[in-house]
Amino acid sequence: MTQTRFIVVTGGVLSGLGKGITTSSIGRLLKASGLSVTAVKIDPYVNCDAGTMNPFEHGEVFVLEDGGEVDLDLGNYERFLDTNIPKDNNLTTGKVYRSVIEKERQGEYLGKTVQIVPHVTEEIRERVEEAAAKANADVCLVEVGGTVGDMESMPFLEGLRQLSREHGRDNVVFVHTTLVPILAPVGEQKTKPTQHSVKELKATGIEPDMIVCRCEEPLAESTREKISHFCDVDTDAVVGAPDVDTKYQVPLLIHDQGVDDWLEERLDLDRDEPDLDPWKRFLDGVQNPTHDVEIAIVGKYTELEDAYMSITEAFNHAGSELSTDVGIRWVDSDELTLEDLEEADDPDGILVPGGFGARGTQGKINAIRHAREEKIPFLGICYGFQLAVVEFARNVLGLEDATSKELMEERGIDSENPVIDLLPEQRSVDAKGGTMRLGATPVRIDAGTTAHELYGTELVLERHRHRYEVNPRYHDDLIDHGLTFSGCDSTGLRMEILEHEDHPFFLGSQFHPEFKSRPGDPAPLFRGLVQATLKADDGV
Repeated sequence: MTQTRFIVVTGGVLSGLGKGITTSSIGRLLKASGLSVTAVKIDPYVNCDAGTMNPFEHGEVFVLEDGGEVDLDLGNYERFLDTNIPKDNNLTTGKVYRSVIEKERQGEYLGKTVQIVPHVTEEIRERVEEAAAKANADVCLVEVGGTVGDMESMPFLEGLRQLSREHGRDNVVFVHTTLVPILAPVGEQKTKPTQHSVKELKATGIEPDMIVCRCEEPLAESTREKISHFCDVDTDAVVGAPDVDTKYQVPLLIHDQGVDDWLEERLDLDRDEPDLDPWKRFLDGVQNPTHDVEIAIVGKYTELEDAYMSITEAFNHAGSELSTDVGIRWVDSDELTLEDLEEADDPDGILVPGGFGARGTQGKINAIRHAREEKIPFLGICYGFQLAVVEFARNVLGLEDATSKELMEERGIDSENPVIDLLPEQRSVDAKGGTMRLGATPVRIDAGTTAHELYGTELVLERHRHRYEVNPRYHDDLIDHGLTFSGCDSTGLRMEILEHEDHPFFLGSQFHPEFKSRPGDPAPLFRGLVQATLKADDGV
């Protein structure tokens, strides 16, 4: 059995320092060196998963192949490692405590007083070990969300300290990410935040082996030596992480500083020289495009770009392959009218993403109508797919009250034409967490359609996250008036992809193609949208 090495990434000073990108980039280097790598994300919040969170609270909810609703950092892991991560690799306080409580109720701790130490901390350690064992990983990356010193993180840090003791310090490395700010009046990189953060980490019983320093400019050698001296870390293990144009530069940035060589020696890894040529080719496509287009993303969370992270990354992947800089025009759908759309300069393409609830719905419908009538390349995802059906039913079929059951229930309105209805299996569901149609399911694609041309196959697995579907009662009317359902589920009854026969590019998908898009392997529907905008820009 593989002797797994563990690399634990923690953060200090403040959140948002890029622990997830640091974790993903280390993983990218190790995988490029021929090692088997998996990743675990620890989120100390009490929610069992991210599924019930508003994107304004925590950014995008990323959906895994097995239906896990997780933190957006797992999306970065999948993109950088080019691998599917299972939902058991996302640990939350809610998951851990629920498991311990269920074990206590079942009598597994009979005669014992159940405590945070050792029972909760052992549960944490065992779950990390199980994730590594199931993946048969040479290296298991573990990212601890939040910052050192947070009350909710303490049991997880203690569990990881125990992991280090259990497996031996030769098999566990602690990487601590910190902030090295520059004070404008003096123009000097300041190390005190890092020193205090490391002191806080040591108070938990954990000694950092490597420190990754987030900074505006490259880390000065004098700063590196000072941090090494005051934090008792090898100079070679003090790594600069200055601001870059794209997160995809970070693996090459830390490789140039010898991070993978240092880890090889510290963990006695049997690895090859990393093959980074495919990554460099992808990055070259991102950084040196020969074309540019602008695509409007019309949604209600546009004030927080992280709410649509996988969508913007999918455009990066498609743009790299097509040597195109895909610029994003963020459009808030809350008050968006047809007059607004008619008066503004048209973008090269329009995308309406997924979402829930009534807020901003009419603005999205207006954007869909504008894209359909003005022949602007369009892609609708999940809710965007459903609203494309609503718009078509209202303005082409003439069903003025056409709507979704979701809107009827939320607004308390009546309609004789619920063209979007609740999935049959959802009608008896009361709980909100983890109860939607989730994860990868087969989609059958009809030959001779745009979708088939993009995918190049008649059967694909795509990830879902929804409760509602196109009402089968309206399938024939929609088709008779020019809408094509080019993809469906294995029964042939549940519609998955729509197209418009009288439009250069008008597609919608009930699933979320962005969740499976990867560097070097862009989601076909995103590639198709960017291709269509290029053709439109050339007057084709």
